[in-house]
Amino acid sequence: MELDNDDGCFVCGKSNPIGLKLDFVTEGDEYVTYFTPEKQHQGWVGIVHGGLVATVLDEVMTRQVHVLGINAVTGEMTIRLKRPARIGHKLRFAAKVGEIKDNSRVILSSARATDEDGTVVAEAAGKIVKV
Repeated sequence: MELDNDDGCFVCGKSNPIGLKLDFVTEGDEYVTYFTPEKQHQGWVGIVHGGLVATVLDEVMTRQVHVLGINAVTGEMTIRLKRPARIGHKLRFAAKVGEIKDNSRVILSSARATDEDGTVVAEAAGKIVKV
């Protein structure tokens, strides 16, 4: 199955008027993006909505697999929100892909979100499925 990209992705699409428009880079063995949440991204006052944190963790895990030339989507993701992510504080999202086996459709990945001082605010584990 071929996955089409019309640049409308909520997380990375530059053409999405309400999207985050995040850029991603490789840093060592991690795939990384940075995001400074604003007031419109909050759940409780001053705190980033946990669903938004989960969305970016999902994106960074799946995009790393795509960068490796594999068409895949998230099949399963678990997330642990460890500390509140604060509005106006830059977050770093980093993913690492596990072993990729030719005979398996599932690729294991993990990701974490850290705040400006390196404190982990969330962690995720994903099963990325080849399509």
